[in-house]
Amino acid sequence: MHTISQQMAIISFFNLIFSFLLVLLSSQSSATSSSITYRFTRCLNNRADPSFPINEQLYTSRNSSFPSVFQAYIRNLRFNESTTPKPILIITALHPSHIQAAIVCAKTHRLLMKTRSGGHDYEGLSYVTNSNQPFFVVDMFKLCSVNISIEDETAWVQAGATLGEVYYRIAEKSNTHAFPAGICPTVGVGGHFSGGGYGNLMRKYGLAVDNIVDAQLTDVNGKLLNRKSMGEELFWAITGGGGVSFGVILAYKIKLVRVPPVVTVFNIQRTSQQNLSTIAHRWIQVADKLDNDVFVRMTFDVINNRNGKKIIRATFPTLYLGKSAALVTLMNKDFPKLGLKKSDCIEMSWIESVLFYRNFSIGTPTTALLSRTGEKLNPLKIKSDYVKEPISKQGFEFIFEKMKELENQLLDFNPYGGRMSEISEFAKPFPHRSGNIAKIQYEVNWEELGVEAAKRYVNFTRMMYDYMTPFVSKNPRAAFLNYRDLDIGVNSHGKNAYAEGMIYGHKYFKETNYNRLTMVKTSVDPNNFFRNEQSIPTLSS
Repeated sequence: MHTISQQMAIISFFNLIFSFLLVLLSSQSSATSSSITYRFTRCLNNRADPSFPINEQLYTSRNSSFPSVFQAYIRNLRFNESTTPKPILIITALHPSHIQAAIVCAKTHRLLMKTRSGGHDYEGLSYVTNSNQPFFVVDMFKLCSVNISIEDETAWVQAGATLGEVYYRIAEKSNTHAFPAGICPTVGVGGHFSGGGYGNLMRKYGLAVDNIVDAQLTDVNGKLLNRKSMGEELFWAITGGGGVSFGVILAYKIKLVRVPPVVTVFNIQRTSQQNLSTIAHRWIQVADKLDNDVFVRMTFDVINNRNGKKIIRATFPTLYLGKSAALVTLMNKDFPKLGLKKSDCIEMSWIESVLFYRNFSIGTPTTALLSRTGEKLNPLKIKSDYVKEPISKQGFEFIFEKMKELENQLLDFNPYGGRMSEISEFAKPFPHRSGNIAKIQYEVNWEELGVEAAKRYVNFTRMMYDYMTPFVSKNPRAAFLNYRDLDIGVNSHGKNAYAEGMIYGHKYFKETNYNRLTMVKTSVDPNNFFRNEQSIPTLSS
């Protein structure tokens, strides 16, 4: 029998040994990481075009500016914690040769590559990973040119440009041209366009991908391709199937659309003290059937009234491609329960409506669209759904009660119909067309940082999503690729990768389009170099 003092001595000895092993393993891991980074960096310098040196575009953890470069395009603070996995290297690409070198060297050194254009992906997949594999980031923000040709109504837009920059450059050349994409000006073009790209012009002109006519891509072999050289199957895949599964998108050629010189906007509010469930029920009956020139979004959040009681507030941000008198007549005919008055309406140019829709004050200079840092950042969780059948008045009342029961709930209903119902679900990988009344975005934002707070609020989002099951699409329950949601499936890219991909792939793309995407993937990237937790797998897996 050992005495207590002997037992304590033995425990102390083993603790000392354990601590030594941890330090040893940590130092070995650090040395291994440094060795990989060194070899990878040397390969990049050897491979890059000497006319466009890459060395000054490389940032490792030893660079004092590494944290600021890494964090500059993190738009969801859930992925800016001390525990967030960090890349071994960031390449701020300035030239296609930088991307070509990155692909060739990453394959040589078995590194996972992430491509970030704007950082708005809701699960952070463009700059973090759930795997234990060393990874690096190719940051596209310096590849941001926007070349407008009003003569043939097109523009070449590089992947690192923001939507705000695209809209601003179009308006510089014309007050009667626009492009149908998102309302958030700091979103990067690369991810937004490749996953679909929707906004308040979609009922008139469809999605961004419905208006893309060419593209430039670097494939897994480092070759630069355009639509003709990549072929129609790959072009189809990267216009709605997510570009990161197939290569690195350098630029898209877009077809501009026409808008009147004067459009009309309003953003009226109603609360649950104003018969809101009746208004919401009417919206779900008519929003997808209104004139194609009208886009009326319906957003719900929870506020406190004067007595401190929780109530539901609805906002109806609206864009009409025409003048206010016609809009009032139209709305009072088809949606009189909203109670729209001419005094609610504001006439302005299309580019001013972009600012209005993003809650900039009226009169804000359009140069505000060029800012890449104008948004408040916080942790958040997003999920999505599609509504195929009208929700009853009582159904909305149930939804409102659940929102009040949980915390920080925000639901966006985006109307479909119009042009969205006219395009085949097979025309692009994005299949959610005819038969959908609206898309729902569930959003929860919070202020507290840390893993525990994130777990709590993410759980609230999941509870709201689960509660909505009776009101939304089924078999499969559909989802929107640009609202990445790892809750609906994660791929480990092992021997069951194809089956794992079906779980989320059928929700994002439906079965036929998912199968076609896997065939394209198998053809252009048979060894699955381009991958993330929800990428398209190969058939061979």
